[in-house]
Amino acid sequence: MPETQHLHDVLVHLRRIIRATDLQSKRVVKACGLTIPQIMVLRAIEELGDVTVRRISDNVSLSQATVTTILNRLEERKLVERVRAQKDKRIVNARLTEEGSNMLLTTPPLLHEKFIMEFESLDGWEQTQMLSSLQRVAMMMDAEHLDAAPLLDIHAPTTSHDRY
Repeated sequence: MPETQHLHDVLVHLRRIIRATDLQSKRVVKACGLTIPQIMVLRAIEELGDVTVRRISDNVSLSQATVTTILNRLEERKLVERVRAQKDKRIVNARLTEEGSNMLLTTPPLLHEKFIMEFESLDGWEQTQMLSSLQRVAMMMDAEHLDAAPLLDIHAPTTSHDRY
């Protein structure tokens, strides 16, 4: 019987995590009009400079197809532009526009500072245990191979409702 209660409790806590993530995502969209993956792509471009879709994809842990879709939307909003590389004209890089840089100055934190403080205050073994448990949960849910960037970014910044 205790196993049934454990299962119930695990499912309740998973739902709470999903709900908290969803609420934060909605707050971010309401605050700046961008989705979390869009902000992550903008931040990757800011960090990496003129950059290919592949490097952005690797940086944010999203497929190249997903990043391309995000870049199309950001380009429509004049937040990024695509430019040909100087040395090899076959290579197309994404670059932040001035509007994109300004947008990043006003985007809200993507992860609650409380979570960052709480996680960083854990001993190393506790952080490792948490990571291991979450990896196991993802595997149990057949989710370990899904295209998913961190929905909540781990770096708080210094300062349309599409999915991507």
